Amino acid sequence: MHDHDHEHDHEHEHDHEHEHDHDHGHDQGHEEEEELEREARRLLALARIRQYGDPVLRLRAREVEEVDDDLRRLAARMTDLMHEAQGVGLAATQVGVLRRLFVFVDDGENRALVNPAITARSETTELDEEGCLSLRDVLVPVERPSAVTIAGLDLDGSRVELELQLPSARIVQHELDHLDGVLIIDRTDPESRRAALAQLRPQPVLGTR
Repeated sequence: MHDHDHEHDHEHEHDHEHEHDHDHGHDQGHEEEEELEREARRLLALARIRQYGDPVLRLRAREVEEVDDDLRRLAARMTDLMHEAQGVGLAATQVGVLRRLFVFVDDGENRALVNPAITARSETTELDEEGCLSLRDVLVPVERPSAVTIAGLDLDGSRVELELQLPSARIVQHELDHLDGVLIIDRTDPESRRAALAQLRPQPVLGTR
């Protein structure tokens, strides 16, 4: 899942820079360099994440039979990739692995869930925009329960049950959808879906026939 709030993190950082132009000119250049590096890492990470149109995104992942070192290494790689791509969740299917595993950020903490299943949903729902690391730049409104209880295994193979509120509740529902081959464009209204599909459609290259 794409953290679309991140794009606005730096909007107000430089409001008072003019007061200290001479002191912070060098700092500003350094900050801009770091921002460019972060963006380069984000784009490289996105290139390693399966993008819309890849058939694997429409397949249902298989249950994990054993939580072993291979799975833990996969979860660690996925967590690194999620952060490099500036996301807050990533499902195994998004890296081409058909196993029921996803990683996500919950209240600033990295978590992984194996064979996850939602066991309870709130009656109250919330409509909000969602982005996705597999649907670059697309944001669509999706209505989801505002609280869920989700059960599964952790990376030690122990059973866990998490009671989550927003935004974590939305994140895990989004990632669980991925494991079932469901995308946010399937969850939105018809008009938003049409707009998203138009945005995702390959654009013709100018000057070619």
